Amino acid sequence: MTDLSGRRALVTGGASGIGAACTVSLANAGAHVIVADLNGDAATAQAARVGGEAWQVDLTDTAALADLTLDIDILVNNAGIQHVSAIESFEPKMFRRILDLMVEAPFLLVRAALPRMYEREFGRIINISSVHGLRASPYKSAYVTAKHALEGFSKVTALEGGAHGVTSNCVNPGYVRTPLVEKQIADQAKAHGIPESEVVEKVMLTESVIKRLLEPEEVADLVLWLTGDTAGMVTGASYTMDGGWSAR
Repeated sequence: MTDLSGRRALVTGGASGIGAACTVSLANAGAHVIVADLNGDAATAQAARVGGEAWQVDLTDTAALADLTLDIDILVNNAGIQHVSAIESFEPKMFRRILDLMVEAPFLLVRAALPRMYEREFGRIINISSVHGLRASPYKSAYVTAKHALEGFSKVTALEGGAHGVTSNCVNPGYVRTPLVEKQIADQAKAHGIPESEVVEKVMLTESVIKRLLEPEEVADLVLWLTGDTAGMVTGASYTMDGGWSAR
């Protein structure tokens, strides 16, 4: 069993989906969890469920994060959004917003957390990437770009942090049963010209040999292991949970 007693963890996008599952898993292991989310009411409710604290924050406002200092032992960079559109019709403003949230914000949070982690000679940084950090799909130019960038940043963090007891890894799920995925179905149907009822089978799971969606709790189990002592030699890695998608 992973024992996180006395540890402080921050989970972004922690009020729902993968983030909420991670807050439960980390809290059950004894960590004090900070639930960071754009939705303040949802963050407060989730923090109450896990005996933690809420932080309402807009991570796309990267200027507000520039001078941030974080006193945490564990950082789970999970917050993300999706937008499905062909490149020629992809709004530049949306492209920038996705990169702000999913690349620059993780950089700024890691930057804010590393000094205290270095002082303690312990830190665990887990970046919720995606199979799209390793593979591409059409109509997701910003998301794929952001996840590929996050993979590279995670590896640099691993190289810089290793001598200070800080590890940095990516978790790479396929499609997970979350609100983010559910919201994609109509957009995917439109982009591919198929009925919404066919999206999961014909688009989302077409490359996976295991034909089901991941559950958030499965992702949270891997995140929990990466925070523990037995994962101390695991850094700079990317752990796929994609039903065999990236084995092709």
